[in-house]
Amino acid sequence: MRENIIQKSAELFLTLGFKSVTMDDIANELGISKKTIYVHFSNKTKLVEAVTFNLFDTICDGIDGICTNAPNPIEELYSIKMYVMQHLKNEKTSPQYQLKKYYPKIHAQLKFKQFEKMHSSVQESLQHGVDTGVFRDNIDIDFISRMYFTGMTGIKDNMFFPAEKYQMEYLMESYLEYHLRAIVTEKGFDILNQFIVKHQS
Repeated sequence: MRENIIQKSAELFLTLGFKSVTMDDIANELGISKKTIYVHFSNKTKLVEAVTFNLFDTICDGIDGICTNAPNPIEELYSIKMYVMQHLKNEKTSPQYQLKKYYPKIHAQLKFKQFEKMHSSVQESLQHGVDTGVFRDNIDIDFISRMYFTGMTGIKDNMFFPAEKYQMEYLMESYLEYHLRAIVTEKGFDILNQFIVKHQS
């Protein structure tokens, strides 16, 4: 039951927003009483926390799988982007923004976990790119991975990139291309161009 509550809540939160969804809404969707939810989660904040970190773990597992199977670091980044977009429902309701506004402690914890995960996996990916000749061998891997995280976090800031003007899909695609063009070799540039021509929406 706990898993069912987490799954259904995640769906509702990502579709309608953390603030808008009530415990009554979740109970109605699951066809259970609100008391049943409170057996597993003492309040909505505890539920939001469980949903947030469950989603984070699911996405991390998926990213690990992509990193293991990707043919090169360039396609790896694009595959991760697609995977994250699917899981976050294209972030139509700006869940990150709502989480930050209404659940700042959970948001701060999540941001730290995201940084730890992204920093290490991007460092590995960059090193792999250097070793295989698709990224320049003189890049500062630690600096670039921190810049990548800063940029990916920055494009989700509604103040700088208002949702009514920019779609998240467009922002992520544009930022990825911007990031990659700065670090690719000629070999990497060919792979990037072929990939963009073939896949860009």
